[in-house]
Amino acid sequence: MRFAFGRLRVVLTYVGTVLFVLGLLLLVPFILSFMFAGAARQDVRAGTFMIPLFVSIVLGSACRWQLENWRGPRRIGRPEAMLICVIGWLVISALGAIPFSYHLRISYLDAYFEAMSGFTTTGITMLHGLDVMPASLLFWRSMTQWIGGLGILTFFLLIVFQGGISYGLFGAESHKVSGRRIAPGMWNTLRILWLIYLLYTAVIAGGLLLCGLSPFDSICHSFTCLSTGGYSTHDASIAYYQGAGYTHYVTIEYIIIFGMWAGGTNFLIHYRLIKGQVRALWDSDEIRMWWIVLGISLVLVLGSRLHMLHASAEADNPGASFRHSLFQVLSIATTTGYGTRDIASDYFTPLARQVFLVLMLIGGCAGSTGGGLKVARIVILWKLMVRQIRKVLKPDSSVDLLLVDRKQVDAQEVYRTAALFFAWVFLLLFGALTTAAFSAQGAFESASGMFSSLGNIGPCYISVQDMARLSPVIKLVYIAGMLAGRLEIVPVLMLFSGRAWQ
Repeated sequence: MRFAFGRLRVVLTYVGTVLFVLGLLLLVPFILSFMFAGAARQDVRAGTFMIPLFVSIVLGSACRWQLENWRGPRRIGRPEAMLICVIGWLVISALGAIPFSYHLRISYLDAYFEAMSGFTTTGITMLHGLDVMPASLLFWRSMTQWIGGLGILTFFLLIVFQGGISYGLFGAESHKVSGRRIAPGMWNTLRILWLIYLLYTAVIAGGLLLCGLSPFDSICHSFTCLSTGGYSTHDASIAYYQGAGYTHYVTIEYIIIFGMWAGGTNFLIHYRLIKGQVRALWDSDEIRMWWIVLGISLVLVLGSRLHMLHASAEADNPGASFRHSLFQVLSIATTTGYGTRDIASDYFTPLARQVFLVLMLIGGCAGSTGGGLKVARIVILWKLMVRQIRKVLKPDSSVDLLLVDRKQVDAQEVYRTAALFFAWVFLLLFGALTTAAFSAQGAFESASGMFSSLGNIGPCYISVQDMARLSPVIKLVYIAGMLAGRLEIVPVLMLFSGRAWQ
């Protein structure tokens, strides 16, 4: 088998360009570290951001230099695009982990876990003591999720647009269900996506600021809300604001609910809403299924909560129960992971915890920042099942097409959906068995850990303290699960394909 050094050179060249963009991003927390220097508990160690910034530039220059002296082919095909995508995410997470490891003096594996969890917008955290952590480090932590929300490479393409490679890289990173593009041309699509992303980020930040949050907290939570990442600047997550006595904590929670819904909904819907097409909220199979999933989940979670209160004669504010149920349903369904109540606590019934597990599998809509299997694929699988039942009841000669939005679904899309679903089930079982084998976690907790990682969700039924104490083997499996979930498995599998490197 011949190893394609030319392919590797091309891949490393574009990864090097991505590293330059990472260096630009690291300038923001680097400048913030000087702005907050001398303030109480805000000093960071000198090399916290300088080291990864310097390494990003040096490695980026080296990668660019090696191609300038290369006389071979420089074509970017699908294999190259997928390899650029996977290697780029691995390298950026490796450099993005340095600030956590260097300043907090935690193991590099835990820091890499934190960075990968950030960039993939998973939100599983190894860190505690967030309330007293330096602002520049918290900002970097939130920023990793904001950049990862629409994809690191989409940001790269926006900054250093190169038309010849844009479609391949965008497709590799956004390996989603086939659907309509927002606008003709990849550049227009990227520009509109990021404009919508910026608009919603500003709206959420402005709303939180009006509710009494500091500018710092408002910006950080707008970053991690719309990206459906879920990193907070407080250990108690969004519950902090009620506990801290914020007057408008209820409004804060509803603003976050809106932001999570926006992040988990197909951005084509937002584009159509901005253009005044209100019917976009119900005129497609995916959005109707989205409302059905959210509605049924809310009824089950809230109903079981109210039934538990009635059975125990415990007093509670029905409005609070509704708000907390709605918040956690949106938080899990959109794979954001914020909390106003711990999903593993007795506040939620066993039925509610099972509902959360199902939502972890489904995830948000295609074309959103949410993770999971995606609602659009659930639509395809549901209609495929209904179609097979109908075929049993009809003559063999009858023709029964698989239609989504009154259009026939291409056979390749069906095959890809089925293959991805099988891969999801296989990885979930593998992660659950690994967790059970290398830890003292129970079966339910072990399954939830991989559900959370592969679905890019964050919350699971393993506590933050127990997560930090897990075996390195489990952490590595979860890191692989987070990347596979974010890139939707196929590009990650390319790393292990001999033909990809020929």
